[in-house]
Order: sequence, then C-alpha cells, then structure tokens
Amino acid sequence: MSIAEYLGKRPNTVRGMGFMLLSALCVSIMGGMVRHVSADLHVFLIAFFRLLVFTPLFLKTGFDVFRTKRIGLHALRGGLNSGALLLMFFAFSVTPLAKVMALRFTGPLFATLLALLVLHEIIRARRISALIIGFLGALVILRPGLVALDPGAIAVLGAAFIWAAVTIVVKILTRTESNFTITIYAAAFTIPTSLFAAIPFWQTPTLEQLAWLFTLGALGSISHWSRAQSARDADITAIMPMDFTVLIWAALIGFFVFGEIPDIWVWVGALMIFLATSYIAFRERKIKSTPKIEAT
Repeated sequence: MSIAEYLGKRPNTVRGMGFMLLSALCVSIMGGMVRHVSADLHVFLIAFFRLLVFTPLFLKTGFDVFRTKRIGLHALRGGLNSGALLLMFFAFSVTPLAKVMALRFTGPLFATLLALLVLHEIIRARRISALIIGFLGALVILRPGLVALDPGAIAVLGAAFIWAAVTIVVKILTRTESNFTITIYAAAFTIPTSLFAAIPFWQTPTLEQLAWLFTLGALGSISHWSRAQSARDADITAIMPMDFTVLIWAALIGFFVFGEIPDIWVWVGALMIFLATSYIAFRERKIKSTPKIEAT
C-alpha cells in the first residue's frame, strides 16, 4: 500500500501527524524560553509558574473527581512529576537544546525497562535488542571517558527515568481511576511541591517575565494536549517520525537564538535512540492489537 493510499484510508492520520508536529514545535520553543528566562530567574521558580496553568482545572471540577482510594499513589506521582520537571528545566538552562531533546528520547527505553522489572511484563529478543541499541545511542551522545560529563545531560537522563516511573504509576492508577482524576491529583500534588522547591530562590517576576512564564506554561500544556490528541487520531507508526522533528526544531532554535551547534554524535545517538523507541512502540502496539501473538 502506498503512502497516499494509506492516508486515504485513514482520514485522521494527517491530522494526527499535524498534532505531533505541533507538539514537537511547542516543546522546543518552551525549552528555548526556559533557557532565555533562566538568565534572570531560577529554574525552580520557572517550573512552578509553568505548572500554574493547571490551576483553572480546580475551578471547573466538583468534589466527586477527588474521590479516590489511592491517595498514596497520586502523591507519589505528583512528587515524581515535580522532580522530573525540575531536572528537565535545569537541563534546558545549562545544556544545548538539541542535546537535551536527543537524550529526552530515552524515556520510553526506561519505561520499557521498568515495566519489565516492576510490572513483570514479558519482552523477548527483539525488544531487548532495541533497548540495547537505544542505551548505546545515549552513550554515543554522552561519550563518557572521552568528554567531560555534562551535568545537564545527566539531569535529562534522570528526568527521563523519573518520567518512566511516572508512566508505571499512571498505568497502575488507570486500573481504578479516571483520566481526569489522575490529571487533577497530578496538579494538586505537583504545584505545591514545585512551590516548596522554588521558595528558597523566590523573586517576584516583572510583568515582562510573567508574560514569558505564562507563555511557556501555555506552550507546555499545548504540547501535552497535542501529543495526546495525535495518539487518538493516528497509528503510532504514523506519528512517531513526526516526534523526531523536536530535535530539528531544537537545533534550529539553539543555532539561531543561542549560537549552539550540535556535534555529529548528538545526531547519531539521537537517531539510534529514536529508532529503538519507535520499534518498541510499534511492537507494543502490534502485540496489543493481536493478543495471541508471542511477545518478542
């Protein structure tokens, strides 16, 4: 089947690909904004204001959505979210944008590994090989022993690992909780946690800084929403290649705004990680759609 025929049979595919492109662009611009604003404000303060965009959620909901028997897991998810966001924003402030985005792709690798260890999901030779290739890609970017380890790069890997842990927690919560309840509790715990981290570095933003902060917060929310919508509209095999454009956007913003030029190893490692995560996503989708097939 040709690409044109495939798109013709799936009228929502083009829309899904467009939403993924929008998500990649928004998260790249947000990263650039964090780099810019962090010259005057501490990244923990920036992270707190990024999360304030979720506050209207509480104004639209009643008490019923807060009913839960898993408050501990919600609290864990909120704490993990805060830690990952703080690490990622720190990375944006000190590490070239393209490098941050390249290492960000390791999240699905860590999620697959944690699903194996925590949820006891079965993976076999092909996905194990993809995991190995993906982590080798991270080593290609970092080149430990050949270049000095970048604290920001380590922070990205830490954030990716924590977000993978969040994925596992959310997967457990979805067994009993609605998506809206999970989202509300994420905001309820993440906002005060990030505020606690920001208080030691507090300074009142100027009106100009507030405009930057709420714009980057809005971009982050648009990116999350667009990514979720793309998954609803199109198959994973169609939208995953669009996600790789985040590296292109980040490289362009890094070059034209901050004068950053990513070396060839960032591109090589990013491609290895991306191909590995794309294959893992493809295999998981295929296995779910055909339950009788042996997981490989």
